[in-house]
Amino acid sequence: MKRLTASIALAVLAALSVPARAQEIVIGNLADITGGTGDVGKPYADGVKAYTDHINASGGINGKKIKLLQQDYAYKIPEALALYKKFKDQDKVLAIQGWGSGDTEALKEQVAKDQIPYWSASYSAHLTDPAKSPYNFFCAVDYSTALRGALKYLKDNWKESRKPKVAFIYPDVGYGKAPIPAGKKYAEELGFEIVGEENVDLKALEATTQLLNIKKKDPDFAWIGGTKVSTSVILKDAKKLGLRTKFFGNIWSADEGMPKLAGGAEEGYMIIIGAALYGENVPGMAAIKKATNNQPVVSHWIRGWVSMMTMCEVLKAADKAKELNGPGIRKHAEQLKNFNTQGLTAPITYTSTDHRPFMSVIVAEFKGGQMVKKATVELPRKQEWIGF
Repeated sequence: MKRLTASIALAVLAALSVPARAQEIVIGNLADITGGTGDVGKPYADGVKAYTDHINASGGINGKKIKLLQQDYAYKIPEALALYKKFKDQDKVLAIQGWGSGDTEALKEQVAKDQIPYWSASYSAHLTDPAKSPYNFFCAVDYSTALRGALKYLKDNWKESRKPKVAFIYPDVGYGKAPIPAGKKYAEELGFEIVGEENVDLKALEATTQLLNIKKKDPDFAWIGGTKVSTSVILKDAKKLGLRTKFFGNIWSADEGMPKLAGGAEEGYMIIIGAALYGENVPGMAAIKKATNNQPVVSHWIRGWVSMMTMCEVLKAADKAKELNGPGIRKHAEQLKNFNTQGLTAPITYTSTDHRPFMSVIVAEFKGGQMVKKATVELPRKQEWIGF
């Protein structure tokens, strides 16, 4: 009788545990908290987690709670590959929020094989072609489009009759190199003269040698393709060396904390931003202010929030259609059209032939210690730009 009672109890417990598991959606999160891009990676990861907490508090995915497994891989590709295997084999994640270009591109064939949807913070254009990266998505303007938009803005506002001269400064990593071929090609098409190219490491403490080389070429403009810390080094050294060049950079190259790092050398620095700035008068800001207790966060944090928001919108559609699996999530992602992120970004659209979320490039500039929006450049969805 005791054995029978114990067996019944175990059966009841097992039966009760099935619905509990069914109500939980496991999402992996590869984050750089302490590595080479941790200066921008940590706020982004915080934004991803904050939206997860927000959606869970609001009822989750049609009643199902998200379990977010956030892991710091310190911007080391081998560590990212090992964690991905754990996510897939042990944790049985349904989808992944990823981070860097090197690891995301290294994993793109594997996630396609495993049919695991992968929203990353790598905005490499290489990931926008569904024919090559069918399970990769992101929620900001891709690096190549961003660079093209910046170049177009500069050329449209160029007043002299001669060709403007441009140089490129970037770290020798996947993220830094990703948009350079596209940027060079478009610069030539627009009528720029390309005069220099230098590598500055993400953890550089000085950039004097590279900037002296740039100074000899005397470019009107120079692109910076690093992250916040290395960008501050470049700007400070450029100011010491008296360069007249106007610097402009990608989406990760600066944020609202740059004035503290650069000490005034950031004045006039132009940056591409991919989302609303904290405190902007857009509908989505109310939830962010509540989540942060009205404490300002940087723009990278807001993009992390939007990345998880976009994934959750797709999860809801897939779940409602009873297709909450890898292929189902991809299917519903590719049906997402003009998704309203409540003004935090441009409306997001993915299709089965184009995973670029939008073509709006927001140009901002540092003025008086503040990051100020200047213009939005709308680029066409050229087919030949997909994946490049």
